[in-house]
Amino acid sequence: MTTKRAQLLVHQLDITWALFEYHLKDLDDDLTLWQPAEHTWTVRPVNGTWVADWADAEPDPVPAMSIGWLTWHIGFWWTTTLRHCFGGGAPAREEIGWPGGIEAAGAWLRQLKDEWRAELLALTDEELDSTARTAGLPWGEGQTLGEVAGWLNVELTKNVAEIGLVHILRAQN
Repeated sequence: MTTKRAQLLVHQLDITWALFEYHLKDLDDDLTLWQPAEHTWTVRPVNGTWVADWADAEPDPVPAMSIGWLTWHIGFWWTTTLRHCFGGGAPAREEIGWPGGIEAAGAWLRQLKDEWRAELLALTDEELDSTARTAGLPWGEGQTLGEVAGWLNVELTKNVAEIGLVHILRAQN
């Protein structure tokens, strides 16, 4: 039986996801790869795969981000968290490529969202309060699974808002 806390997490996810779908319907590959500033992180084709810009230490100043990079980033932390907490282990960041277009990125993220949503709905309060699944997770060490799930909702909300902002900026240029 789904717990009220899991239902709340899924409700938050669904609200943010509706905003993502609102933005997604108007995106095309040109807009997705548009760079809003001189110093922008994006995704680039390298040897037949799409690779995301990355730095191990946060750069100063922090770069602007393309919608392509933002969609990769959502897919990166969702893939990592899902595989770490519910699968056979998280792949390395370098193994998580961008699918190579906004239509494919949307399909990839929908699949991850559906998988994450199903995993959340199956959790008991005891599992939400446990740190067993989050042990060793780079952004979840010492946090309960419920806390990590809450963080993922916040991170998704932030990234979706950034996608909307980049879309608005592009419309003005």
